[in-house]
Amino acid sequence: MITAKMVQELREKTGAGMMDCKKALTAADGDMTLAIENLRKSGAAKAEKKSGRATNQGKVWTSINDDAAAIVEVLCETDFAAKTDKFGNLVKSIADSALKAAGEGDVTVAVNEAEKNNLTDHIGVIGENMQIRRAARWKRSEGCAFASYHHMDGRVSVLVEVEGETDPVVLNDICLHIAAFSPKYISESDVPAEVIAKEKEIAAAADPKLANKPAAMLDKILSGKIRKFFSEVCLMDQPWVKDDKTTLAKFRPNLKVRRFIRWEVGEEL
Repeated sequence: MITAKMVQELREKTGAGMMDCKKALTAADGDMTLAIENLRKSGAAKAEKKSGRATNQGKVWTSINDDAAAIVEVLCETDFAAKTDKFGNLVKSIADSALKAAGEGDVTVAVNEAEKNNLTDHIGVIGENMQIRRAARWKRSEGCAFASYHHMDGRVSVLVEVEGETDPVVLNDICLHIAAFSPKYISESDVPAEVIAKEKEIAAAADPKLANKPAAMLDKILSGKIRKFFSEVCLMDQPWVKDDKTTLAKFRPNLKVRRFIRWEVGEEL
């Protein structure tokens, strides 16, 4: 006889719905191990059926310890599912898995392989197609500190590594700034020469009055426009999030941002 206590136990072990648990136990004649196996197989079948469905909602999350930091983006079909505790806990567990992955930088393939069964099980439970879209892991550099920030409960998340500053308030503000202003580079020295050349070309073409300027004057004008461009795309040169009269470079001259990641759910890669 399948009792309510058995159904509840199976539900606690698998996270599956009450009716699915009851059906699995009935089909397994009360064998808990077989019922769990059947539910996992059922989840795999459901996952296969849902694999072609669009996923453009989800969550980006981070995980940090003393030695490393990781960030992952996990997608699902609906905003409703993305806001559930089940999905949130899944994303956090995948971020923890990315933290344990071997390697540095892009660990998407490794995390997908490690979390394949876990993801399949949750597709069966949550009832939506899901995918681990991307994952990255950093090893901590000597003398550096990590910080992260999650905006709108993981709709946008930031991971940063800095050197020369450990004040958690400042580190949090840097993450907040990156989330708000979405810089493309850390400083002007990181901007590729071809990007600068293209910006000069665009600036010159956008203003017909520059066509007949002497070369020296034109170069001076374009240099001014490039400085403005740096203030728009470089983290250290952007108007500071807490005081637009200053910049991070002026506010914390001894702080060095080594690297950062800003990911937004569903953004173009």
